[in-house]
Amino acid sequence: MENQPFKSGFVSIVGRPNVGKSTLLNRFVGQKIAIMSDKAQTTRNKIQGVVTSDHSQIVFIDTPGIHKPKHALGDFMVRTAKRTIPDVDVVLFMVNATQKIGPGDRFVIDLLKRTEEPVFLVINKIDQVHPDELPGIVASYEDEYDFAEIVPISALEGNNVDRLYELIESYLQEGPQYYPDDQVTDHPERFIIAEFIREKVLHHTREEIPHSVAVAIEKIEREENGKLHIMANVIVERSSQKGILIGKGGTMMKRVGTEARRDIERLLGSKVYLELWVKVQKDWRNKQVHLRELGFRDEEY
Repeated sequence: MENQPFKSGFVSIVGRPNVGKSTLLNRFVGQKIAIMSDKAQTTRNKIQGVVTSDHSQIVFIDTPGIHKPKHALGDFMVRTAKRTIPDVDVVLFMVNATQKIGPGDRFVIDLLKRTEEPVFLVINKIDQVHPDELPGIVASYEDEYDFAEIVPISALEGNNVDRLYELIESYLQEGPQYYPDDQVTDHPERFIIAEFIREKVLHHTREEIPHSVAVAIEKIEREENGKLHIMANVIVERSSQKGILIGKGGTMMKRVGTEARRDIERLLGSKVYLELWVKVQKDWRNKQVHLRELGFRDEEY
């Protein structure tokens, strides 16, 4: 074991929206770095999680769900996901065991046919189907692509995730350690804080609001009492959405702020004073100037 070579590599997690990619990333990393919700298209940027052991370092890349875009933000999300495929050592194509293979899955498979790297089929949410259904699910995907490995898992429950990790590790080559032992993501704290706030908005809103919300961190300062003062703008597209998000007597934003603050304090290990403001930027998802201001820049990827 002492002579075992150190391996490293990059692994992209791709698939349709809402199949559990962020849940799997958090499971691998062992803590929450990617937000989760039951709303489709929750992940907008690629999120990198770093897992380091004595003999390997794997950088997992959680990507936006590949879908038919309806606005400039959607175009950015799909381009971001596509670009990760050729630049990694292993691709995890993640699907939902409770849903039959469809046009969206076949669209992703067509993209995967252009890569020479090994592609794993990861069938998620097996805790929600009867074991007798699995062979039929596997067969429906095997007809479409020659996968290097097929691994049924439950990212939420952790079933078979260790086995998936071991298989990924076995495909990697000897390589350097890219990040320090204790680093779990390459994203700055401001990015993750903004995502934690947006996650709470997703949990408490419905209809068009979840897709119309962005979060911009305006200030992070350490106060004399040791608390971190964080000020953030929660951005929506219409005045009517602003009213819903604030809630009667400010109740909605108070709930969002309280829940987000708990996650942020766990992340930073510090007491936090979180100040939230709701602002309207009309049609921001279709305006490049707003997209760039909010960090959706193609040149960063």
